[in-house]
Amino acid sequence: MITPEVPRAATGDHLRERHPHPHPGVTTSGNKVVKSSFLQNQKEQGLGTMKGLVPGSKMKGVDICGVRYNCYIIRADLGYYLKTTDLRQPSDLVLYDLHDSCMGDHYVGHINEYIYIIKDSSYRKVKNLSTDSRSECKEIHPKYHFGDYYFSFRGKFYIIFKDKNIYKTTSKLTSPDCQEYPLSEDFSDGLYYWGRALHFYIMRMSSSWVVQCIKGFNLSSGNRANSASVHKDVINFLPGGLSITKGEAFGRWEMIKSVKDESDSTKNLDILIKRMVGYNKVKMREITHNWRVDISCPVNPTKLAALIAKVQFSLSAEYGGLYVNTEKESWNEGSNEVEKIKLELQPYSNVYMWQYRLGLGEDQVFFCRDIKINYDSNPPTEIPLPCAEE
Repeated sequence: MITPEVPRAATGDHLRERHPHPHPGVTTSGNKVVKSSFLQNQKEQGLGTMKGLVPGSKMKGVDICGVRYNCYIIRADLGYYLKTTDLRQPSDLVLYDLHDSCMGDHYVGHINEYIYIIKDSSYRKVKNLSTDSRSECKEIHPKYHFGDYYFSFRGKFYIIFKDKNIYKTTSKLTSPDCQEYPLSEDFSDGLYYWGRALHFYIMRMSSSWVVQCIKGFNLSSGNRANSASVHKDVINFLPGGLSITKGEAFGRWEMIKSVKDESDSTKNLDILIKRMVGYNKVKMREITHNWRVDISCPVNPTKLAALIAKVQFSLSAEYGGLYVNTEKESWNEGSNEVEKIKLELQPYSNVYMWQYRLGLGEDQVFFCRDIKINYDSNPPTEIPLPCAEE
């Protein structure tokens, strides 16, 4: 798409005006990214950390659960999950397809080797998230509704209510019989909670932007047993993770062509504009290069990485995102596109053509289709993408 700054800029087959909107994070000056006053105020007020994982309580369908020696990192929003025996190592990360019937809000691994999928006021327990095998559904007792986190260890279910700073424990999610305890401050900062046979684990951010996995025994008494750093290939799979492993998201205009008229007459020109459109395949591969794909899983890891990046751009600045919606963009492997435009160039004038690009850290990873034309060497100021939905 070619968007002229003023009506005389260009005419072509695909012209449309994009409506600028205030963007909660980034503006541009030349090809430099400049933090806006909105984000600066956020940092000064302590409202945004600028990068970090999205807590599981804020994104339904994203969760971690444990069954025996295995750990499952689930992205129901994407329809896939990773399975591993060690979050510290990339050697055994296997990607699986999530069965349509296994889409839920929370996931709980139990000592009985079932995974309990909690959605609204009921649960579905299954033996396999890819096949929905041996499934069974039941209603959850109202006492356990609206929990922030659900997990299980030592044969019991634990439900954390962050706002109340308490947790409940029960042997059955269908039973009203439960105990309620205060949540220790040592375990109040978890982004994800899950259990195995005898211990529970939390994932948290450390002050040095390291993602830690901490093992515990008692949610009330504290006493963190030990901690370990989570490997970047696991972090990449979680919402907000790319802001930690790659860097904060940015958006900026790049000049791709300029034309000058140094004569004293008006010129009517036919100009070919060539630009890359789509995602950067090489950079996407870096996100998933240690993931093995199960033979039953139909996904292309590079395309899945592009979906993960798309979500990252939609996140707020607090999690290293741009809060933009790129659903209408061409999320295909990057390819060169050529478009012909007609341009009327006034005497002694210059015209500049710009493309909007998205990136992570230092890398440009996505090239938008739209082109903006203006008569100023300074880049456009508007963001050519709509805001992400809440």
